Amino acid sequence: MLEPSSSHIHFAFVTGATGLLGNNLVRALVARGLRVTALARSREKAERLLAGLPVEIVVGDIDDHAVLRPALANVDVLFHTAAYFRDSFTGAAGDHAAHMQRVNVEGTARLLTCAYGAGVRRLVHTSSTAVLFGPRGQRIDETMRREERLANDYGKSKIRSDRVIDEFLARHPDMFATLVLPGWMFGPGDAGPTPAGQFVLDFLRRKLPGIAPATFAVVDARDVADVMIAAALRGRRGERYIVAGRHVTMGDLFDHLQRVTGVPGPSRTLPMALVFLVAAANEVWARVSRRPALFNFETARLMARERNRSHYDHSKATRELGVSFRPFDETLRDVLRWYEAEGWLRDDTSIAHDRARLTASLERPDRTT
Repeated sequence: MLEPSSSHIHFAFVTGATGLLGNNLVRALVARGLRVTALARSREKAERLLAGLPVEIVVGDIDDHAVLRPALANVDVLFHTAAYFRDSFTGAAGDHAAHMQRVNVEGTARLLTCAYGAGVRRLVHTSSTAVLFGPRGQRIDETMRREERLANDYGKSKIRSDRVIDEFLARHPDMFATLVLPGWMFGPGDAGPTPAGQFVLDFLRRKLPGIAPATFAVVDARDVADVMIAAALRGRRGERYIVAGRHVTMGDLFDHLQRVTGVPGPSRTLPMALVFLVAAANEVWARVSRRPALFNFETARLMARERNRSHYDHSKATRELGVSFRPFDETLRDVLRWYEAEGWLRDDTSIAHDRARLTASLERPDRTT
């Protein structure tokens, strides 16, 4: 059975390198002196997000094996962060489940086969806390696996992709792999933006209607990147490591954002019945306007099901990988500074009335919170 050895890790390959986690992982690897090859679907986006880094960019996706095979030669560790998830309702036919199965499950299986054939024997796979489930209010650890019937389409695809890793390890005793399970990731470099970045932008634009009865586990993507590297160096074969960050309520999130931005947050509490009504109205609007609705009925169902099921136990990752989490205010301030530097906020007329407050807040020295 192959066990990790840090002396053998010099050359890393990262899938999903322009994603929130992927681009922060690339930066963390380069900072540690590793040679990095970054897989991206858009060269222009990769060159913009990874500007100034000594990184080889390979254009393609995880099914482009003619491109991947030569690029994976001599790679010491493969970090798989690429995944497909539906983050909005568009009113289009289909529920995206088939595409999630094709990319997240079947694509992972094909990537593993391709990497193994190219000589790669070490993998760190990005899973999700969506594969876990426990009683409300209790701490959830890596042993508390979610049944597929209790998962949405994305959660099902992640449960199945984890199973792909387990089955591959069972068939290939010379392969080493660990799985990292992040919570809801925030961080700079969120160019999508992901739902986390969109949440921050919508807060600034005062588009969030009120405080929903929802809870989350929030984590900085840079902290997740650090844990993924530690998992490659010190993780145990076939093990899962939770790196979910902090449990917060929706009200807590607004408090953090108000403190960091200086912009007043919503104060009205929304009962769950009203949350579902707003979600349904958004889906109707999406069908009529043909524009995506980020808050939709599936999001509302997820909030209701997962409420107070976001207390995650990090003791295993702390003990074996040395996980730590930076202050969430610091994360949010860095998110805002990145959007400001990239010009996302400068010309946004919807935040013009709060411009002075935001500028003053971002210029303040960081405080630990």
